[in-house]
Amino acid sequence: MSYVIGTYECKIDAKGRVLVPASLKRQLPAMVEGFVLKRSIFEPCLEMWPMVEWNKMMQKIGKLNPFDKKNDMFIRRFMAGVKEVSVDDAGRMLIAKDLIEYAKISKEIVFTSKVNIIEIWDKEMYESILVEEVDFDLGELAQEVMSNISFDE
Repeated sequence: MSYVIGTYECKIDAKGRVLVPASLKRQLPAMVEGFVLKRSIFEPCLEMWPMVEWNKMMQKIGKLNPFDKKNDMFIRRFMAGVKEVSVDDAGRMLIAKDLIEYAKISKEIVFTSKVNIIEIWDKEMYESILVEEVDFDLGELAQEVMSNISFDE
């Protein structure tokens, strides 16, 4: 598994093209294989999955019984708007119009790491959600989420 580090601001043009920041590109050895771009489940942003990570997730989702109604609904929603994307020789990536509309992306965007995937946000939306999250206690959340993980490895 590869991990991505950092938050990067850049601009998107009227055609939906964005120049992937060089420092982010250096962290993405899977560039040759491409990426999957999809709607986020919990937030109004996009997720950019390196193909290798996407394939791992598809193996897990492929084990779900499609004749279970909840599984079927989950699969449909999880796969909604999924697009395969690549970065061209000029370092640009094209974001489809329906995904731009879903994430309410305007002219400035943020690429931000989320362990092994990258979130793509409208810059204003990203900044506003960080301000909204000030009302919770990060220490309390960290204890709840991380306290049962073994750090011995």
